[in-house]
Amino acid sequence: MVHDSALTNRPPRNRRFDGRRLRSERTRQLIIEAFLELLTLHGRTPTASQTAERAGYSVRSIFERFSDLGALSLAAADHAIAVGQSEATARGIDGDRSTRIRSHVETRALACEKWLPLWHTMLDTKDEVAELKTRIIQVRLANLERLKLMYKPELSALPEAAREQLSFALGALTSIESWEQMRDVYGLTMEAAQGVWRAAIDRLLPPTP
Repeated sequence: MVHDSALTNRPPRNRRFDGRRLRSERTRQLIIEAFLELLTLHGRTPTASQTAERAGYSVRSIFERFSDLGALSLAAADHAIAVGQSEATARGIDGDRSTRIRSHVETRALACEKWLPLWHTMLDTKDEVAELKTRIIQVRLANLERLKLMYKPELSALPEAAREQLSFALGALTSIESWEQMRDVYGLTMEAAQGVWRAAIDRLLPPTP
């Protein structure tokens, strides 16, 4: 016979369920972080075994939460985009031309340097994971919107067609592919590469009103 006190002390069913769900979400997050850490360290997509070992879980734990490595790559991309947006808070928007250019370039360079390995993975697997194409476009458009925000005084002085063309050119100039070329092909330091971007942006922008 079950005493009333035993029933009273038993944790409510929904509380136990919430606890399991929170633990599962925590495990999922640690797997994503382990995946990104290995990707950054080695510059290539880690295997399920490597990710599991890094996260401290079994391979089974990974595939209980992700249908395959493509799904894990997509989750990692979503996590990185969210983190990147939180880290790339626009600074110096109301500053003078030089301040805005320096602030924008520094923020953009740090993001490119940090997320380049993941960007490679997204490009390499976009044909296998259709949703990654959407994420890639999302990242490129976010860069474009940041440009329009940082250089609004100069861009606003142009006719609409010219403003759009210049925005596209600046977007290509400050793409992650451009950053990789300067760093890995030309061997520029972080500061030297930023200097190239600052000078090019300053030359492309029309005079500040």
